[in-house]
Amino acid sequence: MSIHNSKQSSMEVKLRAAFAPERLEVINESHLHAGHQPDYDGTGETHFRVRIVSDAFTTMNRVARHRAINDLLKEELESGVHALALEPSAPGEATRR
Repeated sequence: MSIHNSKQSSMEVKLRAAFAPERLEVINESHLHAGHQPDYDGTGETHFRVRIVSDAFTTMNRVARHRAINDLLKEELESGVHALALEPSAPGEATRR
């Protein structure tokens, strides 16, 4: 699968359009989960970490932020993405990274 047709690319496009983030990282962590399930060989697009900083999250609590991202990425979650580790924050919030 080319990067242009990848789930990672699709998620990045959607997140940028919906939240206009000042910072966005969509990290494929599938290789860390190889062997956890028979069909997880670590080469696909099954596990991702999303780090996103956006003004859109300023008025949202943690649960609302996660819901907004999960709702936006519903198509990817229903078509092979097994796990999303979400790290949404508003500008100026302390981060643990």
